[in-house]
Formats: sequence, structure tokens, C-alpha cells
Amino acid sequence: MGLGSVKDNPKSFNLAIEELTLIAGQKALPTLAKKAISNFKLREDMKIGAKVTLRGKKMYDFLDRLLSIALPRVRDFRGVPNKSFDGKGNYSLGIKEQLIFPEIQYDNIEKIRGLDINIITTAKTNAEAFALLKAFGMPFKN
Repeated sequence: MGLGSVKDNPKSFNLAIEELTLIAGQKALPTLAKKAISNFKLREDMKIGAKVTLRGKKMYDFLDRLLSIALPRVRDFRGVPNKSFDGKGNYSLGIKEQLIFPEIQYDNIEKIRGLDINIITTAKTNAEAFALLKAFGMPFKN
């Protein structure tokens, strides 16, 4: 989750990390800027995002919640794009608002934020990864 817009507001940053922790079911870690960029008022080692790495049972629980509960709650949902593979069997998906997850209470959010979900598979090709995710129940567009 990129949080560059709230980098100067520690309270908003902590709220965003708490939301990501609720969604993932595991503590989110802040990500730090690697380089200073003066045009963006960014200094090195400044907190600009949050991430969670899930493995094992927590990963499968999250994937199940994503596919069976969260994605069907997206407005005008017609499936996820089938072109978002990286050539090595990994899939990336962008979510525009965190409200689709049932763990997030609408009244408690400060701002609607998006997040990126990367699914790293052991598949060697896009075709293998597509078949794997299709078997998991990923609703791809036709």
C-alpha cells in the first residue's frame, strides 16, 4: 500500500497500517524511501508505504477471503484482468478501495485508499500460473 500522501501525518499513517493489518491478518510493516527526492519532499528512510508478506495458512486464508468475499463486493465487477502476469508466473492485482474487505468498518475509515496484491507462485510460465489461479477460483475476464 503506497502511503506517500500521508507521509507527514503520523496518525493517518498509523491508521493505514492498522487497516492493512486487519485486511491481511498479520502485522503490516512500513516501507522506507531508498533515495531522497527533493521535488516530492522526500528524504531517505522516510516512511512512504506499508507491506505484508503472507505465507502458509494465512496466505491461503487471505486468498480465500479475497476470491469469495472481497472481489464480488467490487462495484460493476466483471472479473480480474488476465494480462497482469509478469512472464515468470506471478500475478499482480490492484484494488482501488479497501472497503471491499469485510474487516474494514465503513465508519472507522479516514480516507479511501487502494492497495496492490502480488501473488507469487512456483509456476515457471504465465500459462501454468493462469491454470493454478483458475483452479483456486480466480474470476478472470473472458
